[in-house]
Amino acid sequence: MPHTIQISVRPLVEYVFRSGSITSGFRTATTLTEGTRAHQQIQREYGEQDQKEVHLEAEIPYEDLIFAVEGRCDGLIVGEGPVMIDEIKSTSGNLDDIGEDSYPVHWAQAKMYAYMYAKQHGDEEMAVQLTYFQIPAGNIKRFQRTFGFEELERFALEVAEAYAPYATLLREHAERRNASIRDLAFSFPAYRTGQRKLMGAVYKSIGEARRLFAKAPTGIGKTISTLFPSIKAMGEGTVQRIFYLTAKTITRTAAEEAVALMQSGGLHMHTVTLTAKDKICFGAEEGCGQESCVFSEGYYDRINGAILDLLQHETSITRPVIEAYARKHRVCPFEFSLDAAYAADAVICDYNYVFDPRVSFKRMPEEVKKRSVLLVDEAHNLVDRARGMFSAELRKSMFLDIQRTFKEINPGLYQAAKTVNNRFIVFRKVSNEEERIVGSHQPEMMDELLEDFVLHAEAELMTGKGGEEVEQLLECYFAAQAYLRISKLYDDRFVTYAEMDGNEVFLKLFCLDPSFLLQQAGKNYRSTVLFSATLTPLMYYRDMLGAEEEDYSLSIPSPFSHEQLDVRLMPTSTRYKDRDRNKDAIVNMLDKLVKEKPVNTLVFLPSYPYMQAVYDGFTVLNPGARTLIQGHAMREDERESFLDSFQADAKVPLIGFAVMGGIFSEGIDLKGDRLASVVVVGVGLPQLSFENDIIKEYFDRNEKNGYDYAYVYPGMNKVLQAGGRLIRSEEDRGTLVLVDDRFQNRQYHALLPEEWRYYRRI
Repeated sequence: MPHTIQISVRPLVEYVFRSGSITSGFRTATTLTEGTRAHQQIQREYGEQDQKEVHLEAEIPYEDLIFAVEGRCDGLIVGEGPVMIDEIKSTSGNLDDIGEDSYPVHWAQAKMYAYMYAKQHGDEEMAVQLTYFQIPAGNIKRFQRTFGFEELERFALEVAEAYAPYATLLREHAERRNASIRDLAFSFPAYRTGQRKLMGAVYKSIGEARRLFAKAPTGIGKTISTLFPSIKAMGEGTVQRIFYLTAKTITRTAAEEAVALMQSGGLHMHTVTLTAKDKICFGAEEGCGQESCVFSEGYYDRINGAILDLLQHETSITRPVIEAYARKHRVCPFEFSLDAAYAADAVICDYNYVFDPRVSFKRMPEEVKKRSVLLVDEAHNLVDRARGMFSAELRKSMFLDIQRTFKEINPGLYQAAKTVNNRFIVFRKVSNEEERIVGSHQPEMMDELLEDFVLHAEAELMTGKGGEEVEQLLECYFAAQAYLRISKLYDDRFVTYAEMDGNEVFLKLFCLDPSFLLQQAGKNYRSTVLFSATLTPLMYYRDMLGAEEEDYSLSIPSPFSHEQLDVRLMPTSTRYKDRDRNKDAIVNMLDKLVKEKPVNTLVFLPSYPYMQAVYDGFTVLNPGARTLIQGHAMREDERESFLDSFQADAKVPLIGFAVMGGIFSEGIDLKGDRLASVVVVGVGLPQLSFENDIIKEYFDRNEKNGYDYAYVYPGMNKVLQAGGRLIRSEEDRGTLVLVDDRFQNRQYHALLPEEWRYYRRI
C-alpha cells in the first residue's frame, strides 16, 4: 500500500535544487516585516479577478510513495492568456545582479505551484512569473515563462524522484523510531521524589498545547524528566520535533547524556547538537576560511549525499560526529549541522536558535513549528539572555573607520558611512555635554540612513574582495543589520540611550522587558516547557518570560531533607564598601572550615577582584593547600580540567574559588564526595549600574517593585544556583556556608529554599 508523505512546496524544491536555493546566496529582505510589505505592495497592483495567497495542493505518486504537496502561492493572475502563477521574492541585493536563470529554485517553486493549480483545474497551459522586489528602493524586475501541463507534470515527477531517497529514509526511520518509543521504558528502576509529577505535567502540557513553568529542585533529574515525556508524545504523533534549549555548553552535555542513556535502552532517534560557528570551524590549517574555503565551495553539490550518509549511519549526532562526516564529505561543519538539524527528531542547541531574531531557524516551516515542543533548560537565564537578543548597539567610530577606509575605494559606501557618522555627531551636539541621553523613541532618520549604508555595504561585499578592510566592513554591516532588525520590534518596552565619551558616541536600543517578544517567539510552537531549580519567585519569572493566564505552573518541593545539609550563616557585610574591611574575617572563616572539614570545597565570590583577594589571603594562611581559581575567559578544555580536578578519591582535598553567576555556579554535577562543602559569599546583587537603574525605573513605573526586579531577584538566583551545586542526590551530604548579613532580612530570607532556612549562625 502506498505511503503518503506530507510536505510543503518550499522544503521540497529547496532540497532538490540546493545549488540555487535561497540559502546559497539570495539575499532576502532584512526582516520578515519588510518581506511582507514587499509582497503586499506587489499584490495591491493585482486586478479584480486576480487572487493573492492562494492555497494549493496536489498528490504526486512515485513508486510506493504518494507526495501530498501543499503550499500557498503569492499570486494568481487571470488575464486573456493562460492563468499565471506569480512568485514574489523580496531582496536587499542589486536587481542588476539577478538574471533569468540565476535562481533555479525560484522557478522550481513557481512551476510546482503551476502544476498543482493546473492539475486541480484541468488547465493545459500555465504561465509563471518571477517578481523580484528590491528593498528599500522599491525597484521591480520580472521574468515570465509558459509551460504546458505535460511539461509541468514531468517536472513534478522529476522532483519527486529526486526527493524519494531522502523521503524513504525518513519514513523508514520514523517507523523504527516510533516502534522504539512504544517499547521505551524509563531509564531508571525507580522515580525520584517529584520526578513522576514533573513528567506528568510535561506530558499534559504537550497534549493540551500549553506552556509550562516548572520549578523543580536540583538533583531530581529535570533533563530526563522533560525529555522522556516529550519523546513519548513524539511516538504517539503529537510532536514531530523536540528542541532542547540551553544557555551553556555544559548543560548541553547533560541533554546528550540523557539521550544516550535512553538509546542504550532501545531508543532510535536522530538527535543533533549544534555548536557555535566559531567553535566548530576547522580553521585555516584545514583550508577552512572566508576566502576559497574548501568546505564551502561546492557545498550544495555535496550536502545531500552527506546528509543521507549521516542519517543512515548515526543517531546521536554530536559535535565529533558532525566534524567527522564534514571532513569525509568536505562540507562546512556548521552549515552541515544546521542542515542536519532540519532533518532531526531532536535538536540540542542554544536559546538563540529559537528566540534570537538575528539567528533563529529561518527555514523552519510553520507546520513543523506547530508540531514541535521547546524544552527550555535553566530558564532563569533566559531573562538576561533575551534582553541581549532583543537589544542592539552601534558606535560612531565604526562608521568613521569605514568612511576613512573606503573614501578612495568606494565613493558610494564612503558617503553612506559618512552620513551615518554625521548623525552621530548630531547626537553629540544636542547632548549639551551630558554623558548620557535617555529617551523613549528611536533616533529620527537612523533607520533610513542605515538601510542605505547596508545596501552599499552589501554591494561592496559581493565583489568578493578580501583583506582587513572587508573584515572591518563586515563587523559594521552586521551591527547595522542587527540594529535594523531590532528597530522593527521597538515599542514601549524599550528605551534608547546614547553615551558620549570624547569623540565616541555609543547608541543602544535597550530592551527592558523581553516578556512580550519571548511570548511571540514561542507562539508558533505547540508547547513550551520552561524549567529550572531556581524559578524563584515563580511569579517574577512567569512575568518576565511572557506567561499568559492559561499557562500552567508547577512547583515541586525538594526531595532532600534538611538533615542532609549543614547550613551555616556568617552575618558579615559583603557590600562593596565593606569588602576590604571584612575580607580577613572571611579568609579566617574559610581557614577554620577546611581544617574542620577537610573535603572538596567550592567558594563562590561576587567578583573576580574579590575572588583573587580572598584566594591570596587563604593561600597565605594555607601555603600547602591544594587550590584552584577560576580564570578569565577559560577555554572549554580549561573548564573541563577545572571540574575534573574535583575527584572523590583524592588524598588531599581541593579548595576551588569561582565567581558567583559564572560558568561553575550552575549546570555542573559534582556528586558525592566530589564536592562536600560550598561557601557562597554575598547575595549576588548585580552592581549598581546605569542599565540596571533604567530597568528599576521601568518596573517602578509599571507598579512593580523595580529594585527587586532589577537587583534582588536576579542576584538571589545566583546564590541559589551556587548553593545548588552541593546536594545532587539522596545520598549526598554537605556543608553550605552563606556569608552576608542580608540573608537574615525577610526580603532575602523568604527567597531561600525551605531546607536552607535551618541555618546556624557562626
